[in-house]
Amino acid sequence: MAVRFRLAVIVIDFAIIGFFLAAPILHEAGWVFYLVDYLIAAILGLDLAARAWAHTDWKDWLKKPVVWVDLFVLATLLFPAWLFNFGFLRLLRLWTLLNSDFFWRTVGRRYDDTRVEEITRALAALVTFIFVITGFVYATFRGRHEGISGYLDALYFTVATLTTTGFGDITLPGNWGRVLSIVVMLTGITLFLRLAQTLFRPHKIRFPCPICGLQKHEPDAVHCKACGTTLCIPDEGN
Repeated sequence: MAVRFRLAVIVIDFAIIGFFLAAPILHEAGWVFYLVDYLIAAILGLDLAARAWAHTDWKDWLKKPVVWVDLFVLATLLFPAWLFNFGFLRLLRLWTLLNSDFFWRTVGRRYDDTRVEEITRALAALVTFIFVITGFVYATFRGRHEGISGYLDALYFTVATLTTTGFGDITLPGNWGRVLSIVVMLTGITLFLRLAQTLFRPHKIRFPCPICGLQKHEPDAVHCKACGTTLCIPDEGN
């Protein structure tokens, strides 16, 4: 029952993220958009309150970057008329969800201690970066630059720049446009390399060494490569 409840929470989280992704288009729906916006604000507010209540030390809870991300997302939902241009930061919730212990204790339990978790985290970082930058370009340059007339234009520019393809049919004006393009290219290359590393580097599992604490070892390792301690790693098939 508890697992089903956590799965339901995760499904709702993904539905909310879908709303965030479609928000630039749905914003034209007027009062319907604001109704859904405030409904999601109520859900996130209850979620934050429940997490704060369950945490033994709320001061320690407030020190977590994830909490501040969620608080900012909540602020953009409560004050959409003033903070809508910062709504692209709502997509950070995708990154926080796929990097949370809650998610991996529920959905990713069968993949724990495998590279699937690392691949998912790397992919989440890349996808989140793409849509955060897309939202920023859309909110900042739409209507101010003839090349950015819609959300698809902003997404096209982001992907073309991030992959360093650089077709050149859409470019951002001014020095700040060039700086943003450079940041997108450098960060995109870094995120792609991280994803490639997780895909192709040798598979390891999480098995802490009882002596030196080294967290990851090859599945067939007999000794810790850091201190030489004999390891008894269980067979993955069992």
